Amino acid sequence: ILKDTFAPITLALIITIAMMIMLAIAIERLVLRPLVNQPGISLFMATLGVAYFLDGFGQTLWGSDIYTLDIGIPKGSIFIFESIFEGGVLVAKEDLVATVIAGVLVVTLAIFFQKTRIGRALRAVADDHQAAQSIGIPLNYIWVIVWTVAGLVALVAGVIWGSKLGVQFSLSLIALKALPVLILGGFESVLGAVIGGLIIGSGEKLAEIYLGPYVGGGIEYWFAYMLALGFLMFRPQGLFGEVHIDRV
Repeated sequence: ILKDTFAPITLALIITIAMMIMLAIAIERLVLRPLVNQPGISLFMATLGVAYFLDGFGQTLWGSDIYTLDIGIPKGSIFIFESIFEGGVLVAKEDLVATVIAGVLVVTLAIFFQKTRIGRALRAVADDHQAAQSIGIPLNYIWVIVWTVAGLVALVAGVIWGSKLGVQFSLSLIALKALPVLILGGFESVLGAVIGGLIIGSGEKLAEIYLGPYVGGGIEYWFAYMLALGFLMFRPQGLFGEVHIDRV
């Protein structure tokens, strides 16, 4: 909206980043901080409620129109792997750029969580926030960082998807695919999130091609959730997740 009115894309992105950080801090202070020490399902339901509230509030302010977003990503398609596959593989340039950006973001987050002091503190809080607090890790400060990082990651994903499909509130439905990805890969593993995403993405398309004709099509819209349900039944920790043992 800023871009379509008066602001160049760079200024619009800077303002959006600032607004995302402030929104993340507000959610942490007003919604999540009162739920400290509550079960994980309570936090999940609270964040889900916040998502639907923001969706409805945004549509009330700006309507449900689709806005174009041009951030300079080249359009069109190119053929790759022509030396491996006959005729090559046709890939959209936008998808290639998105893949590179996603790869850089994943590597950056992995280094941040594994090598930095703040990243290790975040992992400690995620594992057991009471134990983390007992050794002097400030939870209030950590929660703000968590939601700031989450807001920035969501912003990058939203800008990339918005430049391809247009800025629209239905993009929030794409975020729900993150849940099956995390269930498959494991909630504690960055590598698991990457591999889980590849399994979900390729599995949806392959299932639509080979299984779709037998069930009337449309299988790619629910395949990810059925696969996640199967993992919850037989391997709830995911492919790379840790098995939690509660000692009594």
